[in-house]
Amino acid sequence: MDIGVFQRRRARLAAAMREGVAIIPTAPERTRNRDAHYPYRFDSYFYYLTGFREPAAALVIVAGAAPKSILFCRDKDAEREIWDGYRHGPEAARMAFGFDEACAITELDARMPELIADRDAVYCHLGADAAWDARVTGWINQVRERSRAGVAAPRAVKDVHALLDEMRVIKGPEELAVMRRAAAISAGAHRRAMRAARPDRAEYEIEAELLHEFRRHGAQAPAYTPIVASGERACVLHYVQNDGVLRDGELLLIDAGCELDGYAADLTRTFPVNGRFSGPQREIHELVLAAQTAAIAAVRPDAPWDAPHRAAVNVLAQGLIDLKLLSGGLAEVVETEAYKKFYMHRTGHWLGLDVHDAGDYKLQGGWRALAPGMVLTVEPGCYIRPGEGVPARFAGIGVRIEDDVLVTDTGAEVLTRDAPKTPAEIEAWMGARDG
Repeated sequence: MDIGVFQRRRARLAAAMREGVAIIPTAPERTRNRDAHYPYRFDSYFYYLTGFREPAAALVIVAGAAPKSILFCRDKDAEREIWDGYRHGPEAARMAFGFDEACAITELDARMPELIADRDAVYCHLGADAAWDARVTGWINQVRERSRAGVAAPRAVKDVHALLDEMRVIKGPEELAVMRRAAAISAGAHRRAMRAARPDRAEYEIEAELLHEFRRHGAQAPAYTPIVASGERACVLHYVQNDGVLRDGELLLIDAGCELDGYAADLTRTFPVNGRFSGPQREIHELVLAAQTAAIAAVRPDAPWDAPHRAAVNVLAQGLIDLKLLSGGLAEVVETEAYKKFYMHRTGHWLGLDVHDAGDYKLQGGWRALAPGMVLTVEPGCYIRPGEGVPARFAGIGVRIEDDVLVTDTGAEVLTRDAPKTPAEIEAWMGARDG
């Protein structure tokens, strides 16, 4: 993205703060075992405001009449660059990312008491890291020690997330361009997985097909651990072992999306391993698809956040009654939440830099209204675990269908539409794998 995008975000945050100082660190590097590290991934809030991907960095935004942004980052180090690769250093980072100032990260503790002195408030990641909270408290206490010299300490410590979450929940055009690309890559990976699925292949082999397609098209990583669940394992909502074997006559549920330049896609498709739905499998798949269609139709500006979920629940509940998996009337099944025996999760969540992205779902006690620029998932499901009272023909069937949906000025745009979804589309796509 152009650096102007990040500069405007920083200016917007400074204006929302009015007075005070915000301090937003990036994520630390994490040790995997001994001296090996997990692949590094920056903090989403920090990246949203900076575009800077290096570890050991922090952003300070000073609000007021003359707002400014200061990056603290690693110094240049020619010897470390031989081992770890290029690092910007303060001066190059200041120029490349449009900061007003840049300093070495080793100067942060010395500079912060000066920067927060005589300021009304400090905005930080409250409660995210106890060590970081203690560090902020230490800076405030240093300023308090100067009170007899007429220096005032901040009177309030506020959660900067409250301001940033509201900024992040509406995506700008530059964010949507990345998210559309991430959605297209993920849809292509699901198409590849459908063609690769066959009886007696391992779930992890299909996972490898997904990961290959992600990376082949420039995505840096999966946005979350992929779920590749065949047969009854599809009834486990967060199954990630992916070590089972695909069997003829079973369904395969894949929940997988890539991360591209920090932004996530989140996509689920369920399809038959052998390329043809059985009668009961088709019935459950078509029910979930009908619920998703109703939910997507409920996505529009000014609709309450809960509208897609309620639409999906009504369709699923009636379908479960019609299939004699539940008894009673629709109102009763919905009111008593009897449907949760087969559908126990919500229908969606925000999507963006995080898979479960920033943003409140309720405001002042009521569901917030959807607005253009919001991106959410729509993902109803039906999970029929074998047990008492479950007809044998449905036992062990798990289906989820998930798409990434943008709220537009007039309704909804399905970003992940390129992944086959209807039974006819899936069977046609999979039928061509042997051609």
